[in-house]
Amino acid sequence: MIIRYLGTHNAESKNTRLVSFLIDNVLAVDAGSLVSELTFSEQKKIKAILLSHGHYDHIRAVPAFAFNNSDRTTKVIATQKTLEILSSHLIDGVVYPEFTSDASFLRKAALKLVPLEPFKPRNIEGYKVRAVPVQHNLDGVGFEITAGDKTLFYTGDTGPGLSSIWGNISPQLLITDLTWPNSLATAAKDAGHLCPEMLEEELIEFHRVNNYLPKVTVIHLSPQHESDIEGEVREIGESLGISINIAHEGEELVL
Repeated sequence: MIIRYLGTHNAESKNTRLVSFLIDNVLAVDAGSLVSELTFSEQKKIKAILLSHGHYDHIRAVPAFAFNNSDRTTKVIATQKTLEILSSHLIDGVVYPEFTSDASFLRKAALKLVPLEPFKPRNIEGYKVRAVPVQHNLDGVGFEITAGDKTLFYTGDTGPGLSSIWGNISPQLLITDLTWPNSLATAAKDAGHLCPEMLEEELIEFHRVNNYLPKVTVIHLSPQHESDIEGEVREIGESLGISINIAHEGEELVL
């Protein structure tokens, strides 16, 4: 699997983009920056879009993608709650056309919404995908994604308390929320996010349950606090004896 990071932050600026990444250029995971970082020809290669939850910074580029790729129908796969949010708040016929309907001005459906039930594996364009509930509101989920003998787990937005799912997954790569520094631990927990000290506790528990640690990449960083987060991430990496990668826009990782 080739993972290409399009957006890796929780706030957008000239130099930072909202969360989205591609797997092998065909499977998009979250859609914060799905179109702004891709050429039209690159967008054409995408066969399906996974959405972890319904917050704007994870779904906002879906309508733009639909408009740019209206000559075909692309699957958008998420929990029923997330699909309802997308339909009622963005592709609602007011803010954007109802891209799922033949009655839109395009005269054909550009998107097909596919509900994904938690814990039930599904074959999506050759990938085995399983949605796993995490500690975030709006029924947030993470995704276990497998191709051949390679598996990654993306937490989506999540707060602490992942021990209940660690025994159900065994990825080689963990792509995890890490939004704020330790100085904002209370805010992170209240908002359903992680800070470095929380991530360390989660990784210690992962090792206790699975007797190994996967490669770890952190995503969804707050740009205003990134330097503090980087220092704290180095400290927990040294404490655990592993290297923790901080995802940046435009990077690729081969698993």
